[in-house]
Amino acid sequence: MSDKTNNAEQVASPAEHLVEVHDLKTYFHTAAGTAKAVDGVSFTLDRGKTLAIVGESGSGKSVTASSLMRLLPKTGKIEGGTVEFDGHDIVHATDAELRELRGKDISMIFQDPMTALDPVFKVGSQMIENIRIHDGLDKAAARKRAIEMLRLVSIPNPEKRMDSYPYELSGGMCQRVMIAMAMSCHPKFIIADEPTTALDVTVQAQVLSLLKGLQDEMDTGILLITHNLGIVWQMADDVMVMYAGRTCEYASMEELYSNPMHPYTWGLLDSMPKLSDKAKTDLKTIPGVPPDLRLTGNCCNFYNRCPYACEKCKSEVPPLVEVRPGHFVACHRQNGEQTLVRGEAN
Repeated sequence: MSDKTNNAEQVASPAEHLVEVHDLKTYFHTAAGTAKAVDGVSFTLDRGKTLAIVGESGSGKSVTASSLMRLLPKTGKIEGGTVEFDGHDIVHATDAELRELRGKDISMIFQDPMTALDPVFKVGSQMIENIRIHDGLDKAAARKRAIEMLRLVSIPNPEKRMDSYPYELSGGMCQRVMIAMAMSCHPKFIIADEPTTALDVTVQAQVLSLLKGLQDEMDTGILLITHNLGIVWQMADDVMVMYAGRTCEYASMEELYSNPMHPYTWGLLDSMPKLSDKAKTDLKTIPGVPPDLRLTGNCCNFYNRCPYACEKCKSEVPPLVEVRPGHFVACHRQNGEQTLVRGEAN
């Protein structure tokens, strides 16, 4: 079978998955045309596991995450596919059902905590409000839990920080507050949208270690969105590589790093600086720019940047096929019958 949805069903029973996404299509309708931001994405996520979505800016990572929580702007709409979370149909859920799920069973750590937190309300009041709405605790009990969560994410003197405004805290502290808020109602599923982008390396390592520890403690499923392949190596169980709204490659983390098969994945891995590189070695890049999402859907989206492209790539969309057990690739020249050799460009 060439469809990722069918292949995923062969790997494991649907009852085993916390999150199931099949053939998700999210389009943005504007005066300039329809942009296919997410165009047929499928994946599954189990409890206690981490799925990383990687790719360049504009590849559809954050739109995929927003679609899972139905947090789309007015121009965005889910045009097809299904999203199921723990037995709930997210695509057809009512606003009341979504409000019940968001912040309680599903939480999101946004990319920029300084804009995700309301600057006119104290950190503590924002946390207490979420806890009281979803868990029905009184104000004193909710405040106690909020302080416990801030202490859990290693914020010093949490009682004092409860009365701080977001602008009084550093970027790393605000990110920790966001994580504490996301975990305060013991969610089953966390979406972490580039949670370490604005942090220095030391704080980044602390945040990732914190997320991993909280996941082990609460058996939470994490969808990690990032462009940092080093973070993927540290955090992920499975990896989905996206490009221009579609899935290029889908495999376990160990399989993807040891045996990457899509030319775009090769380009991403080659662009990472290595400790063995000489000081004056130029960083490798993928030439060209991503396609206009209003014009995709009729060919391989990567063909204009791919040194391995053939004529078929310019006229047909490559299906996502299982070329090795649990390893899916969307490439006309890497489909199980043909094998592309890395480095042997046209």
